[in-house]
Amino acid sequence: MTPVNWAAFAGAAPELAAIAEKRFGAHRHHVLATLRKDGSPRTSGLEADFRGGELWLGMMAGSLKALDLRRDPRFALQANPGEGTDLAGGDVRISGRAYEVEEGAAKAAYVKEVEPPEPFHLFRTELTEVVRTCVEDDTYLVVQVWKPGAPVRTLRRT
Repeated sequence: MTPVNWAAFAGAAPELAAIAEKRFGAHRHHVLATLRKDGSPRTSGLEADFRGGELWLGMMAGSLKALDLRRDPRFALQANPGEGTDLAGGDVRISGRAYEVEEGAAKAAYVKEVEPPEPFHLFRTELTEVVRTCVEDDTYLVVQVWKPGAPVRTLRRT
């Protein structure tokens, strides 16, 4: 399977990508799931950044989530649901693999534009799945699923 960055996903599923970016843009902090050494899940708060056709994950130097991703790049990123129970825009989750960018033009450009506190870890992502779950017309539970190489699949349940 060819690696798919955010730009490739947005080209393949522009409506779902726009919804996902809006959901992640509604709040600053989200929940990242990584895998510990023993394979059990770890969840951590994280700021996600959509910039230059990529979904970037930045984190403090030496953080456990960064060490998890260095060891095993698989992740899931859950959009902050916000206050209350309305989940405006639905619930969005992005899964994939994250690879550290330690130096070079991409990291230098990111540092220049974002000015993050240094030192820090920066990970570029490759997507394996984007899922949106929402309620439609107060009747249907709607699940939209995108995977590389396939169109968005929509499931409706009452």
